[in-house]
Amino acid sequence: MPIDPLPDDAHRPIQGLRVEVTFTKGRDKYDEMRVTRDGASETIACPKQRIVPHDMVHFVVERTLRKRGFLSRVSGGEPAGFQMAAEPESDGVERLVEVVQGDAWSGSAASPEEILDLYQVTCVARQCKPLAVRPDDITAIRLWIEELDARWRALGAGQSMSLALES
Repeated sequence: MPIDPLPDDAHRPIQGLRVEVTFTKGRDKYDEMRVTRDGASETIACPKQRIVPHDMVHFVVERTLRKRGFLSRVSGGEPAGFQMAAEPESDGVERLVEVVQGDAWSGSAASPEEILDLYQVTCVARQCKPLAVRPDDITAIRLWIEELDARWRALGAGQSMSLALES
């Protein structure tokens, strides 16, 4: 059964307050992420990278696994800054985002099992409890990131794409 890399609900909140994250492709060294929640917006400069922005990887990992990470916490009302208090689940999400992002940078050549092994090593090194993640989760995450990355690459400087978060 093929996995739909961009579920129909990717642009709608699952429940409650609509929170939208808009990524805008920058002209220089930074892209931009704007979080709009309950009519108020916060903007963060995001260093450019070869693939989608780091927080777009968060979106995919958090939505695929239905786990609370940086964007879920922002959706719940925390400021969109980089000084969030440690939380076991969101720390596990962050470690997985790092591993998935590194995999995407290197062409996604590793098997899902190798990605999971690297995730375990990363969690041990950072003294972080790993989330329960299956090879099928990694496959779904990769497919979704590939689809978003194609859309991101097609944008010109100053153009944006928005994704809705659950609250």
